[in-house]
Amino acid sequence: MEPLLYASALVLLFLLWIRVKGLEYVVVHQRWIFVCLFLLPLSVLFDLYYYLRAWLIFKMCSAPKLHEQRVRDIQRQVREWRKDGSKAYMCTGRPGWLTVSLRVGKYKKTHKNIQINMMDILEVDTKRQVVRVEPLANMGQVSALLNSIGWTLPVVPELDDLTVGGLVMGTGIESSSHIYGLFQHICVAYELVLADGSLVRCTEEENPDLFHAVPWSCGTLGFLVAAEIKIVPAKSWVKLHYEPVRGLENICERFTEASQNKGNTFVEGIQYTLDSAVIMTGTLTDHAEPDRINRIGLYFKPWFFKHVEGYLKGDRSGVEYIPLRQYYHRHTRSIFWELQLFLKFKDIIPFGNNPLFRWMFGWMVPPKISLLKLTQGETIRKLYEQHHVVQDMLIPMKHLQAAITRFHQDVSVYPLWLCPFLLPPGRGMVHPKGREAELYVDIGAYGEPKVKHFDATASTRQLEKFVRDVHGFQMLYADVYMNREEFWQMFDGRLYHKLRQELGCKEAFPEVYDKICKSARH
Repeated sequence: MEPLLYASALVLLFLLWIRVKGLEYVVVHQRWIFVCLFLLPLSVLFDLYYYLRAWLIFKMCSAPKLHEQRVRDIQRQVREWRKDGSKAYMCTGRPGWLTVSLRVGKYKKTHKNIQINMMDILEVDTKRQVVRVEPLANMGQVSALLNSIGWTLPVVPELDDLTVGGLVMGTGIESSSHIYGLFQHICVAYELVLADGSLVRCTEEENPDLFHAVPWSCGTLGFLVAAEIKIVPAKSWVKLHYEPVRGLENICERFTEASQNKGNTFVEGIQYTLDSAVIMTGTLTDHAEPDRINRIGLYFKPWFFKHVEGYLKGDRSGVEYIPLRQYYHRHTRSIFWELQLFLKFKDIIPFGNNPLFRWMFGWMVPPKISLLKLTQGETIRKLYEQHHVVQDMLIPMKHLQAAITRFHQDVSVYPLWLCPFLLPPGRGMVHPKGREAELYVDIGAYGEPKVKHFDATASTRQLEKFVRDVHGFQMLYADVYMNREEFWQMFDGRLYHKLRQELGCKEAFPEVYDKICKSARH
């Protein structure tokens, strides 16, 4: 009875403290309290609900029947919009706070919201080696099901909550992308409801123009209702080799060599300073040396990027065997390094990598990004926008050294994430300058800038100009500061604009620039 009384007294004192200080003060200045007491437990319940729902629906084989019904409902909503006079642009009805992107899209309040509640895995066809999924199925859900039956996606973007729809309409990348390309390049078919309410399927052979134009279009050509994605046989372990490298020139040379070697199933780099990094190369295997197994996905394990840093600090190479699915989602628990590197005085969980915290509460980490967005308020949002960088820039590998130097000069955010990918020629918004496939690298900067007098707009615009000059691309989940002319210098809009005209999209959906760029949003 006494422990219950003590707990009640602590809760009462906490509530009184909130009343005295004010809820906004606690949420802004002591955010970790709010996160630990409320958002972490809520995140667990959130995950549990969606996991059990997906498992039950798939096991009962009811998803395909429900899918047809859901598609018809979307078609009905679109036709009603047309009947009512098409007075406003359409968009998905999914709340903006549910997306992984930190950007807050205000267009949801002014556009016609079409409800698309489609989050199921519809079919796994091992003969054709494809999986058919709905747009809100996420990577955690897909990898869990596929791995349990001995299959996997060739490209599994790291964070559990990334959805298929977001990865198709935006983009996705993984450390296997130097072989397979971006997420869009492992997709073999899309099904969309168009602006006139019709349902269309597109592949390389069937409606090929639309097939090539959908990626990066951010839902401005139609509503994605299903995608077919390649699958490959899975193995149990990833044999991962850690190699610390010093000196920027050496880092770039070694990383390029590793990325060009198709014998490496996985290639990834984490750059901790301008002159120091750890380069990781991995291969799939069904056998592991027992004394080298590291189950990094266990909740009490150190965050992956801190574990990797140990090889740099110890100036030693090493080899470990990591369970396949735990490798895929190695950055999920710490959201790369975002849980540590949010503004020092606004840390989400500043002690999250402390061994005691990991043992006691690590099983609840990470808090859902969507719930963090929902509860952040305007004050915190503005602080993050002005004092925080979240950007992924896709650069031709031959410009890697110049790109890292530019990142260092403009934002000086570390660690930097380095992920190579093969970009094949194509007709969509993103493709190499020439007609041959080219090796690119994703440079991911997530954290607090260390340059003096950092200005989010000016610094990001400098980065964007560099990226345009080397024929690179900026991921569109992040804040984009380009004007319209600059945007369409970076991206090839010829096929995109042609289809918007042909499919009646101009009256139905905003242009992608108007939907995602800061200078166009209201």
